[in-house]
Formats: sequence, C-alpha cells, structure tokens
Amino acid sequence: MQIRSVGIDLGKTTHHLVALGDNGKVLLKKKFTQKQLIAFTANMQTCLIGMEACSGSSSSAALLRA
Repeated sequence: MQIRSVGIDLGKTTHHLVALGDNGKVLLKKKFTQKQLIAFTANMQTCLIGMEACSGSSSSAALLRA
C-alpha cells in the first residue's frame, strides 16, 4: 500500500482520515481519537497531509509534523 496523500477532518473528539494512492484511489478510511491519529501517522511513510483550517488545526499540524 503506497499512500501518497492523506486528508484529515478534525472533530472535537474524533478525526476522520482518508488516504489516497498514486492514482488517486482511496486506500484507507478510518476514524481516530487524537492520540490514535498521532500514533497511526507516526508509523506512516512521509506523505502530503491536508486538513481543514480551524482553531485546533495548528496544534494538530505541529504534532503531525514532529
């Protein structure tokens, strides 16, 4: 599974992740808590991550970048 880009929808208690492959085909759809999302993305290969702009997105982006 070669994930090229990830989209994340940030919620108050849950976050939804959709991962796309080289050809734009959906490879993965999952629902996470913030802790689960950080653990899952820490074990992923480097890829483009897009998320919505909201008040919590800058802190989430900092955690995902590390």
